[in-house]
Amino acid sequence: MFRVIVGHSDDPDSQNAIAEVLQECSRSLSGSIPQAGILFTAIDFDHALILQRIQDAYPGLELIGGTTNGEISSILEFQQDSLVLMLFASDEVEIRAGIGRGASKNPALAAQEAIAQARAKSASLPQLCLTFPDSLTSNGVLILEGLKQSLGEHIPIIGGMAADDYTFEKTYQFFQGEVLSDSIPVLLFSGQLLFSHGVASGWTPISQRRRVVTKVDGNVVYEIDGQRALDFYQYYLGEERFASNYAIHALAVFEDRDYFYLRAPNGYDQQSGSVTFFSDIPENAVVQITDATRDNILLASEISLKNALADYPGVEPTAALLISCAARRRILGTLTREEYQFVKTHLPEGLPCCGFYGYGEITPLVKGGKTQFHNKTFVTLLMGTK
Repeated sequence: MFRVIVGHSDDPDSQNAIAEVLQECSRSLSGSIPQAGILFTAIDFDHALILQRIQDAYPGLELIGGTTNGEISSILEFQQDSLVLMLFASDEVEIRAGIGRGASKNPALAAQEAIAQARAKSASLPQLCLTFPDSLTSNGVLILEGLKQSLGEHIPIIGGMAADDYTFEKTYQFFQGEVLSDSIPVLLFSGQLLFSHGVASGWTPISQRRRVVTKVDGNVVYEIDGQRALDFYQYYLGEERFASNYAIHALAVFEDRDYFYLRAPNGYDQQSGSVTFFSDIPENAVVQITDATRDNILLASEISLKNALADYPGVEPTAALLISCAARRRILGTLTREEYQFVKTHLPEGLPCCGFYGYGEITPLVKGGKTQFHNKTFVTLLMGTK
């Protein structure tokens, strides 16, 4: 048995919202006892109260989650300022939570501590890791590297960075009954779990050919093919177009000939000619400038799901987890709710689904590939059992 249920409320009052969600969950569980859960909420809720109520209802629940830039579920679809809880009850799949603290001091060590804590609760080898780390105090690429060092490259890691509704002030992460910042919560799945994942962005390369990053410091790119990064961008886009709309023209960073992940520009410096990105870019990375339309961004959510469905190893999934980028939501504006509609068309009717909009996404580019840190993407995770 692998049972997954979802509760979702858009009531702005924390007490009322969690009461509604727990009532919905209790009805759907029909007496089953959940062993783990995922909680996504808007930034303005009383998170301590919400977690206390969840722990009162389900003592010892292996719960993680975080704050968001928007929430998604199969119940209320896309919402802002809401609360969504996904619960897992199973005698076939073991799910254990861990937490790494002080990510800003040593992200790799905090990631390793989170994995070690979760693994200490189980004798089984993990098959899948979910994580929703702080996005503002640390480096998502370094966090991911720490997780991969502990798990090995062969264990897929799926997740997204906690958000705070585009204020960029403070995000919160959840671990059992604790409200934290500067932390890395993880869930490890083992047992008879079946899963698949898909990822797509809607951004396509527009520069004529691929170039190499020749000078970079973390997330600040100084030179591409020996040319100032700013001059490289302006050569393809023109000074006026670049200055007015540079944020949409992400860099495609190629993992191999066919697949790339995105890095979104966050600013630039005229004097040094550098371009700053939201996430790190490795030296000698092969890159191209990209562009996107709203139609293609929306279509990417459908492509992400179709990729996950094509790779799903079972007959029909039991649940879906969806993670989209806050930048996608900002570009789409009032069309954001259409992202879930594109996905919903292909999901089995009544499939429990939950998700959120974050400040960066984590997933392998392809089945069996290395897990990468992404910007501006839509991630689908399908789960079930034999």
